[in-house]
Amino acid sequence: MKQRSTRATLRFMTTNTRIPTDLPGGQRRAWPLSRGALAVIASVSLLFATAAPAGASEVSAIRSADLSSQAKITADWVAFFSGATSAARKIALLQNGKSFAKVIEDQASSPLSKSVAAKVSKVTLTSSTKANVRYSLTLGGQPALSNVQGQAILISGSWKVGDRSFCGLLALEQDKVPACSAAGA
Repeated sequence: MKQRSTRATLRFMTTNTRIPTDLPGGQRRAWPLSRGALAVIASVSLLFATAAPAGASEVSAIRSADLSSQAKITADWVAFFSGATSAARKIALLQNGKSFAKVIEDQASSPLSKSVAAKVSKVTLTSSTKANVRYSLTLGGQPALSNVQGQAILISGSWKVGDRSFCGLLALEQDKVPACSAAGA
């Protein structure tokens, strides 16, 4: 069977608007196509021919950024819920911390809050600015809440505990906070 050169095939496609197809038994048939269909086929072919898959270094850089974000989210989440963390630091670690300053300061003065600790079991980046956080809280070393789902939010380059996550915990305490209503939680 005779092979056409690329130049001959392109000339054939632009002048005859038929695409040759091999059939069983060595026969050939030319399928008629409109010029619009040819343009679409050519565009898609060009797209696939020029689109290079992400190289190993690009994938490595993405994974490294993801791991870095996950580590930062985990550290900030643990710090936010730690009884040893100052109220000022907790306010800085919360999405709209200044709106919750009074609640955070009141909690920080409670002896019970000094024994709270968090353990993050999983961080899943859901977008470039949001992540789901799976965590548990202990009180005096004893489990208080297990396998809780929260959300971290990236604001101005810093990962914060999402307002809705904090408001969800306040709701469990039956603590009505105006900032939670403003946050839509």
